[in-house]
Amino acid sequence: MKLLRTGLIVLAATLAAPAIAQDKGSAKPAAAPAAEGASTMEALRAKIKADKKLLVAANLSLTDAEAKAFWPVYDAYQKDLQQINERTGKAILAYADAYKKGPVSNETAKKLLGESMAIEESELKLKQALVPKLEKALPGAKVARYVQIENKIRALVKYELAANIPLVE
Repeated sequence: MKLLRTGLIVLAATLAAPAIAQDKGSAKPAAAPAAEGASTMEALRAKIKADKKLLVAANLSLTDAEAKAFWPVYDAYQKDLQQINERTGKAILAYADAYKKGPVSNETAKKLLGESMAIEESELKLKQALVPKLEKALPGAKVARYVQIENKIRALVKYELAANIPLVE
């Protein structure tokens, strides 16, 4: 259990780094190449994915047969989850853009709220579709454990976002 807690803290710190790096990156002179920032972010994403996979592996204790069935399901889920993450990122950027312009209009707030709710719904549907696939690969206790690990990681990410995104004015 300590390994999970420690791993989640490290993963959360790593996940927070892109937001910090992005803020610092905006202070760079215009002459800084955009490709450099993109390659740095891609390297960070790859590290996060690897760290997350190690965290999951360390906490599931899969047999060889379970691992053979589980990892393809995991990889497909992470790929689908990445689309939701990208959608969330776009919504956050849209909000940041609106927020920088002053008080957010009711129309814009309603549109952003609708997208936020649609993202939450998509994430829930994705998780609901995941469980039957996991049940074919793992015993029930390991399915529950994996879902708990994912929930904890997502909660940390959402906490970091909530802590850094100001309320609508």
